Amino acid sequence: MPKRTVNVLLVEDDEVDVMNVQRAFKRNQIDNPLYIANNGLDALSMLRGSDSEPPSVPGHRRLVLLDINMPMMNGLEFLQELRQDASLRSTPVVILTTSDADQDRLEAYRLNVAGYILKPVTFATFAEVMASLNQYWALCEIP
Repeated sequence: MPKRTVNVLLVEDDEVDVMNVQRAFKRNQIDNPLYIANNGLDALSMLRGSDSEPPSVPGHRRLVLLDINMPMMNGLEFLQELRQDASLRSTPVVILTTSDADQDRLEAYRLNVAGYILKPVTFATFAEVMASLNQYWALCEIP
């Protein structure tokens, strides 16, 4: 099976969680590019670029791993903005959060997330989740 790179944008404000994702990628030999934004505003800027700069996350085969609880623009606000942007609305988003609140889960699925995953407590389980996600997105036909 040919290698199919996925450009992963992690939107996460907790440095420990960022390091856990990086460690899980390394442990599972996931070599997809990992871009990091600390909040929804930064993530939108990385996806859109600016007048003088192209997007810092390539526009093809993109996937967003999104936390909900963040400052400035939380994950659900980011999702609302993403889905209103014609050039970004088809971007697959997987929620990766500690929020087990029903209203967060319902709102996320209303905004067409590809999945809603609670962050595992142990790193070993977290690494397994990342490996499973990697296997899944390797098979998906992401534009």
